[in-house]
Amino acid sequence: MLPVEALPSPRGLLAAIPHVNAVVSLAAIGTIVAGVRAIRRGEVRRHRLLMMTSFGLFALFLVLYLYRVAVLGPTEFTGPAAVRTYLYLPFLFVHIALAIVCVPFVFYALLIGGTHSVEEIHETRHRTAGRVAASLWLVSFTMGVAIYAMLYHVF
Repeated sequence: MLPVEALPSPRGLLAAIPHVNAVVSLAAIGTIVAGVRAIRRGEVRRHRLLMMTSFGLFALFLVLYLYRVAVLGPTEFTGPAAVRTYLYLPFLFVHIALAIVCVPFVFYALLIGGTHSVEEIHETRHRTAGRVAASLWLVSFTMGVAIYAMLYHVF
């Protein structure tokens, strides 16, 4: 295991990560929605590009988030105790659960979409996995933005 002291930790970068990640999350929401619209219009190449972009944004978010947590630890909720108990923590739990549950669907959809021809994809569960992945991903990213707002702007 890498000791935390070995990680570079410039204060400005660490302070900016939550805000950058909120923008990354909003961009991912946009690319996922655009990707779903593209495939509904039959624009397979555009769909593929948008969903790969969504995955790249997800990877960027995850790297930045894990780096910040590794250096600083998790961010504490500073709002009222009742809001923390009855709103923030349940919301956070659902967000994390959806983020975890969507991973195999996202990876399956990306693996099949990236390695099969359009004709071959129709013989797989890509469409079903993609619908589940996109739905879970959108809700999780949206909840993540709401959590960011609760942590950094509302309370």
